[in-house]
Amino acid sequence: MLSQLIDHGHKVRGLNLPRSAAPLHCMAIGAGYEQRINEVYSWDGQQRGDAPFIVIQHTLEGEGRLDYAGTQFRLTPGQTMVLSLPHAHRYWLERGQHWQYFWMVLNGREALRLAREIIDAAGPVSTLPAAVIDRLAAACLTLIDRRDITPGEASSATYAAMAALHDGVFVANTAPAQALPAAIARVVSHIEANLARPLQVERLAMIAEMSRAHFVRQFSHATGSAPSDFVLARRIDRIERLLLATDMSVVAIAAATGFAEANYLAKTFRRRRGMTPLAYRAAQRLAPAV
Repeated sequence: MLSQLIDHGHKVRGLNLPRSAAPLHCMAIGAGYEQRINEVYSWDGQQRGDAPFIVIQHTLEGEGRLDYAGTQFRLTPGQTMVLSLPHAHRYWLERGQHWQYFWMVLNGREALRLAREIIDAAGPVSTLPAAVIDRLAAACLTLIDRRDITPGEASSATYAAMAALHDGVFVANTAPAQALPAAIARVVSHIEANLARPLQVERLAMIAEMSRAHFVRQFSHATGSAPSDFVLARRIDRIERLLLATDMSVVAIAAATGFAEANYLAKTFRRRRGMTPLAYRAAQRLAPAV
């Protein structure tokens, strides 16, 4: 479907569809396939109004730039940018460069909820599997090419795009867990979905339907880590993503990652990463673009 979108050629379409008596909570505002060559192209995430919406933009050729709350990204072929607005970011084309991409602008509370989950988990820039990009391209092509598109058709394409992103971030990246024994894979899935909640070893053993001692042995053998170490590593990974991809306070991040208080999170993070959470955020945001 990506090849069909490319064959279709450059096109931009805004959608101003009638509102239904039964609201649709995942809807497209516009979509396009464009190329920018050595021109002024810059979007400021704090200068686009107060109404919340989402931008999905996939780079096909050339290179764009993104400053996401101080963290710098190069948007190169194969990378997908997901932004929830309003937000402190800017993306632009460098002078003398070119950038070819397809994009969708979406709104609706369900689309916004999924986008925030995706950004919290993976940050604003991801490299997704080809099959996921093909699904995104199919949704974009529907939005720009379907004549007399109805609100339901537009919402269906929007849901398809968000579902593709969901699979690219949350399913593709957890594929290795499928090789684990079923009971251990079940526990790993529970851990990933409940990092904000207490995850005592006794509870995890119950989910695996094993005694505590047997569970610890089986889990350590299957994953290479003791259950408590595995949980902590996953929490530290999530803390890093939230520090870089959001402007959340350390207090809010502690609540989102299962720490009783911010001071305990800060001490634990410093033991693991050699610096405080805020120092880590500042250091990463000063790092050169890669």
